[in-house]
Amino acid sequence: MARESFDKEIQFLRMLTLTSGAYNRQQFADRLGISVHTFDKTIRRLKEIVQSVQQQLPEDQGHDFNEMLRFNYYESADPLLLFLFRAKSLKESESVRLSLLLTALQSQPLTTMELLDACCNGLPSDSSLPDEKTIRSDLKYLVEVGVVRKEHGGRPYRYAVRNDLVTGLTDEELLDLYDFVDIMANTQLPSVQGYLLRDHLKKAMRRQAGDRDMIEPFLYKYHYYSRILDEAHIHPLLHAIRQRRCVTFLYFSTSKRSMYGSQNTNPLFEKETEGREHTILPLQVIYDHQYGRWYVLGHVGGKGIMKFRMEGMTQLVEGKPVPEQFHADLLAVLEEKMRYSWLVDTGRPVKVRVRFFNPEGAKRNFIRERVLSQGQWGMIAEEESESFIYEITVNGITEIKPWIRSFGSSCEVLEPQRLRKEFRQEWKELQAYYEPVRENI
Repeated sequence: MARESFDKEIQFLRMLTLTSGAYNRQQFADRLGISVHTFDKTIRRLKEIVQSVQQQLPEDQGHDFNEMLRFNYYESADPLLLFLFRAKSLKESESVRLSLLLTALQSQPLTTMELLDACCNGLPSDSSLPDEKTIRSDLKYLVEVGVVRKEHGGRPYRYAVRNDLVTGLTDEELLDLYDFVDIMANTQLPSVQGYLLRDHLKKAMRRQAGDRDMIEPFLYKYHYYSRILDEAHIHPLLHAIRQRRCVTFLYFSTSKRSMYGSQNTNPLFEKETEGREHTILPLQVIYDHQYGRWYVLGHVGGKGIMKFRMEGMTQLVEGKPVPEQFHADLLAVLEEKMRYSWLVDTGRPVKVRVRFFNPEGAKRNFIRERVLSQGQWGMIAEEESESFIYEITVNGITEIKPWIRSFGSSCEVLEPQRLRKEFRQEWKELQAYYEPVRENI
């Protein structure tokens, strides 16, 4: 993960992708809660990241900033927003220095002093040269993240790149591994590490393939780009859950106009932000696969269990731990509240009864199969030749509505009457949209 936070870039890219350039510079800045000047600086920063990511590719494979954010069906499995993680949001001098170190280690293991010489020779003449202490700190970081290993032997120690995974495989084995990682990264969560590995294997295959064209064997049409950005908070939150630690963050509700607040470092330009600071004890992380949304559920002192959409969280900071028994008691309370939650709803339990109609003339009853596979803890209470009745108790009706609605005319809501009336009203509104403008049409 990145050494530094990039909350602003995350919100920036999410809006740019979802709005498809519908806002002008001023509207974009207002929505983010930043100035136009900061907007322009962020654009320049992202362009620099794109250039640093693409600098090792042939010219015909390079992308400019606009191309990286343009949707392409055939490249939908290669997430455009992942370059933020590749660039790690490092300082410019740090990024250049680490790149030089890794380039020098590609051919053979080297000592710290040899790497210092290679780094100094590769830096521009007007750049400040690093000292031995800086290089040792960089090597320690690269060893910790698993990119570099320290070779066995006496002093002076030598360092080598950890690329055994690629160099030790045949072309056929490398292809099989790439296909497996490609499928898992695009279907399992969280996915960022899988995409990074997939990208590394893809570059290795291109080096081995030479001039031969690579054909992607899989296409992933239903893919949420924005979910990848939310994964920046997943691992810190999972770490806090494992360590039973509280976290503090600035939260921007999805109903608010502004989605980001700049960190005010200059008191002369300090302004109010629409975000609210929250301190919670995180207990569970949930992913909504239907809408591509991440949620974190936790305990807030004086308010009990609360839930937050991860896309509205910025400036996440880990706090102090809580006693193990206290954490276990709160987790038990959450599990009881979530007992009948279709996803994260904590409303009053209500019994839902739906009649599903079997498909006519079909070789297999795909309606029944889908209900059994997706209906969670619900059960088929009655079954006839033409239909069956499905029953489930859920916390409220809001979250189960999209699932029932997706069956269209293949189902009928029987209970509760309130849900039945809501569906009837929705279908009437839809019918009104398709009424002819003129009676003689």
